Amino acid sequence: MSIHKRLAAAICGAAVTASVIAGCSGSSSSYENEKKERSSVISLASITDELGAGWNCGNTLEANSGGYPNETVWGNPAVSQELISAVADAGFDTVRIPVSYLGRIDDNNGYSVDSQWLERVREVVDYCYNAGLNVIINVHGDGYNTVTGGWLLCNESGQDKIKEKFQALWRQISEKFSDYNEHLIFESMNEVFDGEYHEPVREYYNNINEYNQIFVDTVRASGGNNSHRWLMVPGWNTNIDYTCGDYGFEFPSDKGNTAGENRLMLSVHYYDPWEYCGVESKKTFLWGEKGQEIIEVNKASPKNKAAWGEEADVEEQFEKLKKQYVDKGVPVVIGEFGCIDKTLANSGIPEQIAENRVYYNGYVAGTAAVNGITPVYWDNGYNGQYGFGLFDRNTCRQTQPDIINAIVRAVSDKDPQAGK
Repeated sequence: MSIHKRLAAAICGAAVTASVIAGCSGSSSSYENEKKERSSVISLASITDELGAGWNCGNTLEANSGGYPNETVWGNPAVSQELISAVADAGFDTVRIPVSYLGRIDDNNGYSVDSQWLERVREVVDYCYNAGLNVIINVHGDGYNTVTGGWLLCNESGQDKIKEKFQALWRQISEKFSDYNEHLIFESMNEVFDGEYHEPVREYYNNINEYNQIFVDTVRASGGNNSHRWLMVPGWNTNIDYTCGDYGFEFPSDKGNTAGENRLMLSVHYYDPWEYCGVESKKTFLWGEKGQEIIEVNKASPKNKAAWGEEADVEEQFEKLKKQYVDKGVPVVIGEFGCIDKTLANSGIPEQIAENRVYYNGYVAGTAAVNGITPVYWDNGYNGQYGFGLFDRNTCRQTQPDIINAIVRAVSDKDPQAGK
């Protein structure tokens, strides 16, 4: 997720006190002593059903201050077993944990990663295992041009050193988790591009392709369960069009895979239409058929409705992914989707705006499920105006139960209308 999507959480960080940072970690979890029984093998045939509905633990392990990762610096409390168990109790099956390394990598010591930071990542992964969840970890903010200390930059010179560093990083991550079974998935990187919103530059796209190949080869060579672990790779900025179209994306080869069947997945993101999903400055708080219904019944202005990116567009994009990847035996994960809370954008119809938001998230999740695609909601931990939060991370309670229920039901029932 790009840096401008994080501002709301970052702003609230200064007000967080030490007692709040402690979060809800004091209570015990029903999952701590009793893990769910499940198979350690996730086959190609079962992967989408196994992953189910997903949730992002965003703005946490990828948070940083001045290029140095710090779990609580953007205002969220440290992740606890109780939070992750609450996510499992809500019906989610998969947790994606964005992770930044940045200044935790010692460039002068063979790119050695801070052992305490890697151990903390493992601790949070263990929370997910304790709750019977699947978990995805990635290299997140290291690839942003907008982040201090960003280094995985496809548009920079000195690519040999960048690739050497990337290989060293994934070697250490892989070795740390080599004995974890297939319920842990590695994702190579997040939204890597040159930072300019234009069509991909072929030279830079080639670097992204090489990053993905280095990632796959390094993980496979690291031994243990990494020889058959599921791996996720994105294209240019996780953009669907730039991944499916003729823009230069090359899916990596996987010669080291010992599973006897495909173990690579495609990672994309979906925040369309952005004016509805993420722009705070516009009063675009209505979307799709539900939005039109609100205009007709509640006399809302048509100007408040997104002008594009409606139901047919969601269907077209996901059908494109199905045809090009899912139908050819390559699972697809929408690693991030969602829309910010604009219920206060119009004080006259906050309930209707909230209902429209439920409908949007259910429609995206359900349409993904219909096409055999795994949707993973972006939660940045911020609740309130323009936030993405579904849980209060200090109390571990749901703040948006209607959205949670819509996403979970939309996936389990393969029903885009689950939130209507």
